[in-house]
Amino acid sequence: MGTRGRAVRRGALPWAAPLYVGALQLGAYATGRLPGRRRTELLRTHSTNVANLRAGRWGTLATSAAFVEEPLPVAYGTALLATLGTAEARWGAGRAAGVFAAGHVGASLLVYAGLRARKATRADATARAVDVGASYGFYATLGALAATVPHRGARLAATGGLLVPVAVPVVRRGRTFTDAGHLTALALGMVMGATGITGADFGHRARRPGAVPPGNSVAGKGSRGRSLAGPAGGAAGARRDRVMAEVV
Repeated sequence: MGTRGRAVRRGALPWAAPLYVGALQLGAYATGRLPGRRRTELLRTHSTNVANLRAGRWGTLATSAAFVEEPLPVAYGTALLATLGTAEARWGAGRAAGVFAAGHVGASLLVYAGLRARKATRADATARAVDVGASYGFYATLGALAATVPHRGARLAATGGLLVPVAVPVVRRGRTFTDAGHLTALALGMVMGATGITGADFGHRARRPGAVPPGNSVAGKGSRGRSLAGPAGGAAGARRDRVMAEVV
């Protein structure tokens, strides 16, 4: 019964994604009303830049996802809401939030490690750059969704169609550390989707023909009873298998 409840919740109307995107937008309008210097300092305080992380301000790994520099453009806000909402509807709010957070934190830390490896970063403006927003988590979620497309051909097209345009800015001379962060987050998301961390293939495994319900092995008591019951027992057993598969 508990498993059936989880399946219903996963297909429910998303609520966390609209709440998060709406909070981002309202926060952007609120910070936009602050004086310029105060607004910049607020965003720098919550940035996952080299200066903050080097000083041990690890809380910025979480708070940086709660701020954006400017109100979200309509196109970007719609894409963010659609992506996070789709992930929430497919995997549930908890797993979708986990993918978003893992992509955001993982990409931030890897970018930080890369910037720390550059000796010039200690002195240049990049060390105190404003680095806030939802883009790392957005790209990670997008990558995980692409990697869990059911059909292999469509899955390859989806992942390739995302990797190419996101990788192009990284190989250009005018690249920024956020370009590298976007590619890193996308790759992390694809890995999470491909390895089943999102739990997206749970329902497919449960409904696969011949799947054995948990706690009832092939050589167990239930299987033996069906084999001895004859055709009628076999038909009843098959019906019971289908019911169990739907419950699981």
